Amino acid sequence: MAGVSTKTCKSCRRLGMSVCGRLNCAFKRKPYPPGVHGKSRSRGLSEFGTQLREKQKLKLSYGLRERQFKNYLFSAIKQKAMNTAEAVLYYLESRLDNFVFKMGLASTRSAARQIVNHGHILVNGKKITIPSYRVKVGDEISIRNESRARGVFKDLTSTLKKHEPPVWISLDKEKIVGRVISVPQNEALKSVYNINAIVEYYLR
Repeated sequence: MAGVSTKTCKSCRRLGMSVCGRLNCAFKRKPYPPGVHGKSRSRGLSEFGTQLREKQKLKLSYGLRERQFKNYLFSAIKQKAMNTAEAVLYYLESRLDNFVFKMGLASTRSAARQIVNHGHILVNGKKITIPSYRVKVGDEISIRNESRARGVFKDLTSTLKKHEPPVWISLDKEKIVGRVISVPQNEALKSVYNINAIVEYYLR
């Protein structure tokens, strides 16, 4: 696992932000590109380079494969209900693994994805093992009773006391139950990711 962490954090340093979500991400200690010339390396990028970097930042932040990420982008472009940037972030934020992460059940999206894959999560009382499952307003997300004693959820109650979920999630910290109370709010994310540059990358 150490190798995977090192490789991921090299991506974080190359992209100029922590995309792995780890508390001990190397980018927080070394906020410059990897390599012997990392500190002095110019960050000037071409238009294509900027688009590619923005794409990588968003894709890696949510831990998606290229094909899956591309499908989200083109689905967002085709739909008419909201603007493309909002649609992209809506598709990503409403993933079940992201909800589990934002709810505070896992420290990273990668860990949240494993929790879902291993069958620990219920949506409206039904076990769901698909990380990309899209939650919707009114859905209730909880941990299977059989899973609550597992080590992955050890000390979760005390951890959640310090956790503040985003405004679109209602969290009962005692029962450890989360609810989707509104469409995911993404204004803060728009300032982190240049969605228009990402769309231009795929439409070039």
